[in-house]
Amino acid sequence: MESQVEYILITGGAGFIGSNYLNQFAGAGEVHYVNLDKLTYAGSLSNIHIPQEAPYTFVEGDICDGPLLKELFETYAFTKVLHFAAESHVDNSISGPEIFIDTNIRGTFNLLEVARRLWLEQPHKLKREYQQARFLHVSTDEVYGSLGPTGLFTEKTAYAPNSPYSASKAASDMLVRSYFHTYGLPVVTTNCSNNYGPNQHDEKLIPTIIRKALEREPIPIYGDGTNVRDWLYVADHCQGIKLVLERGRVGQTYNIGGRNERQNIYIARRICQILDQLEPRSDGNPYSSQIRFVPDRFGHDRRYAIDASKIEGELGWKAVEDFESGIEKTVRWYLQKYNKL
Repeated sequence: MESQVEYILITGGAGFIGSNYLNQFAGAGEVHYVNLDKLTYAGSLSNIHIPQEAPYTFVEGDICDGPLLKELFETYAFTKVLHFAAESHVDNSISGPEIFIDTNIRGTFNLLEVARRLWLEQPHKLKREYQQARFLHVSTDEVYGSLGPTGLFTEKTAYAPNSPYSASKAASDMLVRSYFHTYGLPVVTTNCSNNYGPNQHDEKLIPTIIRKALEREPIPIYGDGTNVRDWLYVADHCQGIKLVLERGRVGQTYNIGGRNERQNIYIARRICQILDQLEPRSDGNPYSSQIRFVPDRFGHDRRYAIDASKIEGELGWKAVEDFESGIEKTVRWYLQKYNKL
């Protein structure tokens, strides 16, 4: 093993955000990424487009497999962990919550425990070769619950998860926090707003709107469509994660948000307008005629919005894409995916 090469474990690197991170940063510098992914329905190796010569290894496996994690940590002596792997679809967590408990809680615990055993001589004392070790846990703003018409989530907002998904992520966040305070494990956590962009699975809101529109099917919008989310282009999120990994203060949480609040009905109508321009219907009708309101999701949070002042002030991060520029790029990407452009 070459001593000058740094080995970084990335979990869930075939999924939406993880694959975007690899596509942006793999092949740059003396970093060898080892991508551990279970390749569930939400992950695909076709999402990864990195230089063939890039130092990179793919391992198909589960973060719930403790012996496999132990073997990988011993083989590669990871000095960094980027923990993306998670079950993340709220609707699925309502219909089948058990896998969310297994992956998001048990899987995170396994990673923390293996890192603790490799990196620490004793609590609060890192081994000499792991002085620069970091464990970055990627989480969500949904752990904070729901906002009213005003206000923003900050890193000090009390947790109030309202779905099995967000509860499982909140539990994993608390485990990460506990390993810092109890053992001195060098952790950092990021809580992001709603991501969008290339490689997002078809089940999520924005890909669903695009797909249903192109298939001339009803475009389903929950409730009255006025639920609000803060939208973050995935490439901007990945830049923020890299900054937190490299320069974030150990033990700290950094909220990453795009400052792009939009109602769900606005999202649907804007995508329809873009499709009207790029891929107009043959009958001349607007895609917005396909929008249909459907019964609301159980426990549907009303509004999310993040105050990103901490990462902006401490690390100099700022979202490059506003929603209007990012959504057009995203629609164009999906049109290419569906062979429409």
